[in-house]
Amino acid sequence: MPHSQSSAPRGRVRLARGASPWLLPTVATAAVSLARSRRSGRWAAVAVPTTALAAGMLWFFRDPEREIAQGRVISPADGVVQSIMPWKDGRTRVAIFMSPLNVHVNRAPLAGTVTSVEHIPGGFVPAFNKESENNERVVWHFDTELGDIEMVQIAGAVARRIVPYVPEGTKVEQGERVGLIRFGSRVDVYLPEGVEVAVEVGQATTAGVTRLDRD
Repeated sequence: MPHSQSSAPRGRVRLARGASPWLLPTVATAAVSLARSRRSGRWAAVAVPTTALAAGMLWFFRDPEREIAQGRVISPADGVVQSIMPWKDGRTRVAIFMSPLNVHVNRAPLAGTVTSVEHIPGGFVPAFNKESENNERVVWHFDTELGDIEMVQIAGAVARRIVPYVPEGTKVEQGERVGLIRFGSRVDVYLPEGVEVAVEVGQATTAGVTRLDRD
């Protein structure tokens, strides 16, 4: 399946789907406070923090276009590699920590068909904490040329909502947007047995751009 090609101009930034419940009330409050601040000093005091918060929200929910990289497995998330762990079944788990400053939209690591999207309730401890293994999550499985690929979106202390974009049965291109974790957290990818990891702990990743595997 060919790589995803965006029709939008390169460099264009749009807002992430699923941002509206947070973004619209914040922007509306900022707009009202700014309008009323012209007639009231009290409203002017309110306008400063609400405008700053609205600007922060716009930054948090940005969704830039990406030129999708070549490679068998690419990063589904912007962030930093938190851990690389061999799994009992021969796979290797690559955990990517997403801070609130990262882009929160996640992308398909390979082209294929979404075979399952499972929401698992859980806690909301910080994603860098070992206890985050029990956090709320959405577990994805993709049927790809490498076989079954598992990807897990994990909520954290701030991120209280994971928003899948595509349902089970959807065919996706590599690098296609598949979901959003509001305010970041963590995304895990399980590389199949025999696939060598190309990244290292502490390395920054870019969704759709950083290659996770090595030839």
